[in-house]
Amino acid sequence: QVQLVESGGGLVQAGDSLTLSCAASKFTFSLYAMGWFRQAPGKEREFVGGIRRNGDTTYSTDSVKGRFTISRDNAKNTVYLQMNNLKSEDTAVYYCAATTLTISRNWNAYSAWGQGTQVTVSS
Repeated sequence: QVQLVESGGGLVQAGDSLTLSCAASKFTFSLYAMGWFRQAPGKEREFVGGIRRNGDTTYSTDSVKGRFTISRDNAKNTVYLQMNNLKSEDTAVYYCAATTLTISRNWNAYSAWGQGTQVTVSS
């Protein structure tokens, strides 16, 4: 059974940086595309971005482009979300997800999810 475990969340101040990790196990990580989503209180789960099997990345909106970077290390079965210049509106629970399909903004395309890690940005 696919397992994903996020880590690296926490409380930071606006302008700070944070890197989230998502460790995968019990599946062939290199064969999956990986997505990052976030969910703020009272809001729907939102696609942040993703990374394909070949390492190509897609980011969701202009609000994260240039500030967030997704990468993967297939040798470590880990995908990362580096977040720079964090803003209060980035406050959310961040989830990683795995799919055998290509990257999608639709959470239904993902067959496995981590438990989430809280990121809180104080202004």
